[in-house]
Amino acid sequence: MSNDKISTSSQSSMIEATRSRARFSGHGNAKGAGGYKVLSDNPDCEFLSQSGQTSIINPVEGGYGLIKIGAAWDNIVVEEAGFFNKLFKKVTKQGVDIDLGCLYEMADGTRGCVQAFGDMLGSLSESPYIALSGDERTGNAEGDDEFLRIDGQHWGDIKRILLYVYIYQGAANWAEIKPQIQLSVPGEHPMVVTPDVQMSELAVCAVAMVENIRGGIRLTNHTEYFPGHAEMDRAFGFGIEWSDGQK
Repeated sequence: MSNDKISTSSQSSMIEATRSRARFSGHGNAKGAGGYKVLSDNPDCEFLSQSGQTSIINPVEGGYGLIKIGAAWDNIVVEEAGFFNKLFKKVTKQGVDIDLGCLYEMADGTRGCVQAFGDMLGSLSESPYIALSGDERTGNAEGDDEFLRIDGQHWGDIKRILLYVYIYQGAANWAEIKPQIQLSVPGEHPMVVTPDVQMSELAVCAVAMVENIRGGIRLTNHTEYFPGHAEMDRAFGFGIEWSDGQK
């Protein structure tokens, strides 16, 4: 995976590859086709309940301290039965492994990814000042199942962060998994986004964007679904080179 900026030829390739798609993302200068979007009226959402809603935290003198972004979900068991299992009336039960990740862009233009897939866990002590803690594979843990930490003292070095959750293993069934993202900034009320779900077969959900706006923090609910990381990336214009990997 490369953090290099998108070249002109790469941009042209992206445009050509998605030319047959009728709708582009509309996320700034992004060139990718848009994902599936829904408006959420989920009553469990405590703060940003609809796609497009935003909230802003004002700049804090001396920095924000440690910012925490947690992901939680309900554990489910998916029953999978192959041909021979069906023949002998046997059922194999397989849990669903959900992961939290983010795409980031630094103030100097550097871009990259933090997630368990590919062992890209980030760092708090050096750029990007974002780190993934833990890899909860069941959803059974109390509280947040996985979380990202951001060194708020270096918030000025960060331009934007796209938060997403994705199904690493198991059948997609977002309606039962019920993912939730919570952004906690010291001294502020937590901001919660609970995506509404109508496209369970798509494995990646771009939940929210966290942006540095004149030193403050702006959180925007996106709740947009994609078949994979690359499609999400193109829609939001990060320009990361994706390759296969494993935990």
